Amino acid sequence: MWNSYLNSYKSFLQLEKSLTDNSVGAYLGDVMKLVQYLEAHELKIGPSEIGLHHLQSFIHWVANLGMSATSQSRIISGIKGFFKFLVLEDVIKYDPTELLEAPKTSRKLPDVLNIKEIEMMVDAIELRYSKKGKNQGLDSYEGYRNKAILETMYSCGLRVSEVTDLKISNLFFKAGFIRVTGKGNKERLVPIGQAAIDHINVYREKFRDHMKIQTGCDDLVFLNRRGSGLSRVMIFYVIKELALKAGIKKTISPHTFRHSFATHLVEGGADLRAVQEMLGHESITTTEIYTHLDSEYLRQTLAEYHPRYIHNL
Repeated sequence: MWNSYLNSYKSFLQLEKSLTDNSVGAYLGDVMKLVQYLEAHELKIGPSEIGLHHLQSFIHWVANLGMSATSQSRIISGIKGFFKFLVLEDVIKYDPTELLEAPKTSRKLPDVLNIKEIEMMVDAIELRYSKKGKNQGLDSYEGYRNKAILETMYSCGLRVSEVTDLKISNLFFKAGFIRVTGKGNKERLVPIGQAAIDHINVYREKFRDHMKIQTGCDDLVFLNRRGSGLSRVMIFYVIKELALKAGIKKTISPHTFRHSFATHLVEGGADLRAVQEMLGHESITTTEIYTHLDSEYLRQTLAEYHPRYIHNL
């Protein structure tokens, strides 16, 4: 009964949404859980007969299986996507998921680096490389490359996979943009700052352009000493080591630079839609996580603008 709808939905996700096989499998898996619930309760009904009470019972059933609130929310999101598709295709007239609520989940904001801390990490690169006790600083291949990587991540807010996959053919420095391939193989143009452009150019001119490059890696911007592409793990390792060297105690990862990029833009007054476009977020709600303000900023705002705020009680 449900197979034809699932096959149509699969084609929609692949062709219209251009999602990866893993993402398509995840969305279909969410709907299959609903089908399993119906079969377990011997409810022989199709999508057009599903009501809000069925879905609420389904979520209760999922919760009793021991799934976390986060997992439940993801399943609900998948179910909502499926029924929106059915409305779009005129299979059903009413979307039963409109009033379906996800369980409350706590969302822990990742650490953010301030400008000084970002400068400390970049500066730490000059101290990172040594050989037989002699500081080589930026006279090393990794130093030039890693400085270019950090500047690019912070300048453009890239995901770590977007850094490792960045191609020379997608650098449009004269226009001040780079083309990035993000999730679901979706391409977007992202502005790039002059500091990042300069460091990429120096890295290429001094080292990359003189390397023996492995087959298939000719177009990749960032390479290891062997002339092949960098792994995501390698960039994680570099970031962790630099944070340690700089004496930064926060939990740092490549995503920290992406998060800092967006947070600094939003706090500086940037339009949220523009930030969404640069980050490659499909939904504006994903971008809204970057609108958080630290408690000290809120306290200062209250102290400055609230007429009845009292200091030092």
